[in-house]
Amino acid sequence: RDLEYYSENHLSGCNLVDPDLNGGEINIKVPSEAFNQNMIAEGKPLKVRVEFSLEDPKGGVQFVIPEGNGTLVERSAHMFTFGHENSARLWFPCVDTTSEPCTWKLEFTVDEGMTAISCGELYDTVYTPDMRRKTFHYHVNTPTAAPNIALAVGPFQIYVDPNMSEMIHFCLPHMLPVLKSTIRYQYEVFEYFETILGTQFPFTTYKQVFVDELYPWVCSYSTLTLFNTNVLHPTAIIDVQYETRKMLTEAIATQFFGAYVSTEKWCDRWIKRGIPKYLMGLWVRKTFGNNEYRDMIHQAMYEVTSYESKIGGIILDSSQVPASIVTIKGESSKNPEIETNAFCFPVKNLQTCSPEYLEIMDKKAHLVVRMLEHRLGQQQLLQVLNKLLALASNARQAKCDPKLWSNMVWNTNTFTKSIFSVTGKDTSVFMDQWVRMGGHAKFQLKFVFNRKRNTVELEINQDAADKYETGVRKYVGPVRIALQELDGQFFHNFQVESVNSKHDITCHSKSRRNKKKKIPLVNNEEVDMDLSQMDDSPVLWIRLDPEMTLIRSLDIVQPDFQWQYQLRHERDVTAQTEAVYALEYFPSPTTRSALEDTIKNGQCFYRVRCRATTCITEVANKMIHQWEGPPAMMVIFKNMFGSFAAAHIIKQNDFSNLQNYFLQCAIPLAMGGLRNQHNICPAEVLEFLLNLFKYNDNTKNSFSDNYYRAALVTALGKTVTPVVSMLGQGPITSESLAEDTKKVLEEITRYLNMEKLLPCYRYTVTVACLKAIRKLQKTGHLPPNPDFFKDYSQYGQYQDVRLAALECLVDYVSLEGQNSDLIYLIDMVENDKDPLIRHKLCRMLIDNPPFNKNRDHRLNKKELVERIWSLINSKFWYDSRLRCDMVDFYYTLYGRRKPFCLGGMLGDFGLLPPNQLMPGSQAPMPNWNKKTQFTIPKTEKKEIKKEPVGVTPTPPVQIKQEPGTFNIKQEKQDIDERDNIMSSMEVPDFFMDTPPGPSSLPHHHAPPPSAMHQRGGGSFIPPPPLPHGFQPLHHQGLQVPHHHPLGPPAGLVGAAPVGGMVGEAPWDPEGARKRKKEKKKKKKHKRHKDERTEELRQSAAGEEMGSRPSSAGSTSGSNPVSPAAGPGIEF
Repeated sequence: RDLEYYSENHLSGCNLVDPDLNGGEINIKVPSEAFNQNMIAEGKPLKVRVEFSLEDPKGGVQFVIPEGNGTLVERSAHMFTFGHENSARLWFPCVDTTSEPCTWKLEFTVDEGMTAISCGELYDTVYTPDMRRKTFHYHVNTPTAAPNIALAVGPFQIYVDPNMSEMIHFCLPHMLPVLKSTIRYQYEVFEYFETILGTQFPFTTYKQVFVDELYPWVCSYSTLTLFNTNVLHPTAIIDVQYETRKMLTEAIATQFFGAYVSTEKWCDRWIKRGIPKYLMGLWVRKTFGNNEYRDMIHQAMYEVTSYESKIGGIILDSSQVPASIVTIKGESSKNPEIETNAFCFPVKNLQTCSPEYLEIMDKKAHLVVRMLEHRLGQQQLLQVLNKLLALASNARQAKCDPKLWSNMVWNTNTFTKSIFSVTGKDTSVFMDQWVRMGGHAKFQLKFVFNRKRNTVELEINQDAADKYETGVRKYVGPVRIALQELDGQFFHNFQVESVNSKHDITCHSKSRRNKKKKIPLVNNEEVDMDLSQMDDSPVLWIRLDPEMTLIRSLDIVQPDFQWQYQLRHERDVTAQTEAVYALEYFPSPTTRSALEDTIKNGQCFYRVRCRATTCITEVANKMIHQWEGPPAMMVIFKNMFGSFAAAHIIKQNDFSNLQNYFLQCAIPLAMGGLRNQHNICPAEVLEFLLNLFKYNDNTKNSFSDNYYRAALVTALGKTVTPVVSMLGQGPITSESLAEDTKKVLEEITRYLNMEKLLPCYRYTVTVACLKAIRKLQKTGHLPPNPDFFKDYSQYGQYQDVRLAALECLVDYVSLEGQNSDLIYLIDMVENDKDPLIRHKLCRMLIDNPPFNKNRDHRLNKKELVERIWSLINSKFWYDSRLRCDMVDFYYTLYGRRKPFCLGGMLGDFGLLPPNQLMPGSQAPMPNWNKKTQFTIPKTEKKEIKKEPVGVTPTPPVQIKQEPGTFNIKQEKQDIDERDNIMSSMEVPDFFMDTPPGPSSLPHHHAPPPSAMHQRGGGSFIPPPPLPHGFQPLHHQGLQVPHHHPLGPPAGLVGAAPVGGMVGEAPWDPEGARKRKKEKKKKKKHKRHKDERTEELRQSAAGEEMGSRPSSAGSTSGSNPVSPAAGPGIEF
């Protein structure tokens, strides 16, 4: 059950059936006649006929058959093919790789009421003689690979685009109105791409089919794209239009690069994923504006750098190592380094990679193509893309010579050569740095103003790369600095070649804090600024890489007033966003004022204003004792949306101003997180939110308010805080709830019941209500009830409702669930009919696991390990995405090694359970939890010397011992950090630096003073005395026997400390034993001599004194060793 062992076999198994590695599942032997007749040498074609049938396919084909009465046509039953990347082999025999393009003839026979839609041109439809079935004939004349072939069959309604007859849309019955509103602007995308690429659409037709239960929501094939019906929306819906139009645009771009021009191997996948996203970004900039485009790039970069910092660097092309010497780590690295695989899965094969890894890889590919644009120029990059399409068009014409079709298949090397042939610029070093190597740059920017020299002393640190942080690499190259001064914004370019790079910038202006003058900005706009907060520096703010030409994460160190200037007056939305994120850590009245001004500024980008609402909530919660006036944002909301006569009564909804609409949704959501001194939501905020429910009126609005109502429900759920439980409190009832909680619960219940009568678009209100109910359960206001969420998670409910219910159920399992609840989720992952639900549920379990990695938990059982292990080994052979999801889940629960519940390592400390073989040994691991007693090792047998006759016998040595306790001196040692971790365990010998033996000392106990002096080196510092009545601390696994007849065990006396002093000789056990014996003999001889002298003196003093025993044998006192007994007792 070792994940590393599994990964090796997983990779080898996938490579065996990888067509790019000459692997496959069907081996066809070429007849000897073909060789005898020189057919192979002459390149003549061979026809291969494979008869096959699919019976109850597990993957590759999805059947959607709604329950109910009537025929399949009346129930809108349909089917379609789908798969994760190269999965065409799941529904027909083929060479399942993108590097083998060919032409196709496709025939599909279906029922009379069904329509078959596939790739290519439909050139004929033939009915059977009984008119009960019909056959659709498609021809794919443009060479394309098998993964680009798909099929959809169902009672679809057909809609030909009125603005472009080559584009045909198909949807399920009764969905034609929303289809028309969704695709009404799509013809403009074709015109835009044909203009910037300088070529026509490569196919004669383009088909879009909208089906149920498709995941991912967009699947592109040759001349055909499948969409999930959730993409469709009416014109009254605002929120989804941005994302929907982006998806439709990217699907058309994929027809150019992906379906028409394809890639050779999966490691070249970044080309066919990055270029369509780049083209989509150009369309976003043209349609939605530069702010939306830059914000999209900024958020994508944040997601990529966050994932790489958490998991590891993503290598876009792992097929070959970099050719140039590129140092990706600190100064000490001279040779080219390739990071070892930091992931729990192999990245050498597409079928073994995590879906999350591939998703982030697509976004990184987009950023890399955009970096190419900055290095080449937009026009030159578009010329390169035009050449790719021109070469593919020429290759398509040569139908008689399939060898020329290789120009339709590209890889990283050919793409680099095309860039050089068109632009004359060599990008091989760039490809080595950003395509063939993983990771991103991480900069920390500091600066100090030197008033005497009027310069800014700049320091750019890459210490994260020098410290080998995950996913971070050293960057060597140019960086751009934007310095906003009093006289304008100035740009400076510097070459970064070391981890710590220092530069000086001469300022163009001098400080004039008291002078009134307008400040010019980067867009030539002049504004008035309040410079009262400034110091002697003329620098208003500073930025690094403002154009996002690198894949990097930034940490800019500057005071709060400069972040406030940047938020107020910088015109770049990415700079404003960074300022909003930074001001969260500077709670002050000036920060509050800057954020409030941003929210009220109608010229500011709406996404920045919405982020400012979240930031001001955090600032207000940190300024509880300094906050003056009404709660944050309440006055702003009432001024913008309140009635003139009564501000607490909101106006009728009017969403014609989209910026105000998004702000109207964001402000209540942020206010729900406000807290007072008692860490509960203020009463006026709760009353304000309840009034929004009460006076919400959407009767005269032309847009739907479902997302606004969902935001109100979510805000109401955020106001809930944990209940204060009282001793003896009975079960939770409606009477025991607080008044505020009753009001919250009533509104949520009312909205949830209204949804059943008047459902809204995609049940957004129901989704918000389910999550709010779960919040009430988590905070103790409602009893936890998993059956409530299980009812909403059943197949037949809407997808978004099911996902919300499963998210609540996963959260319940992670906190208080039972084993049956977890088994319910695993069963749904294995057996649910909807592939989207199965995949999303896996990701939920990964993000919120039922228990921490390899920890003792009531749900951490052997049966769970065996269940997941069987799923990733044999059950999910038909779905590599789901299989890799479960691999991620297995890693989240158990790590790379064998699970602890099966005898593997405990947690991350490398400890084995009892009776388990130690690594590299045949001896079982000792049971450290077992309560054992010290065993005194046997010493050498010595002959008892008899005293001569007439001599008084020496009394036996006795030790005064306190009943029930045994004191051992201890001192803190920082040699091993496992001291505070291994509770209820003894430390095994192999964790100690000294060799194990009968006299070796456990490393968490200090040796006695005599042991230190015997070694002859160092000095012993005794621990501080314990207070009166304070019992000495013992290790939890250390059991000291009571009333031991011989005092301290031999293993604790005379032992050497762990480690040793610097410069002392190695310890010799035999020599120490001999020296100890000689010392004992000398002490014994001296003791006998003293005793005889004392007896003679006592006899001379008189018989009345009597003879008394030696002080070494005294039985009085309470200490284990009497103070008069000398330096101590040794054995």
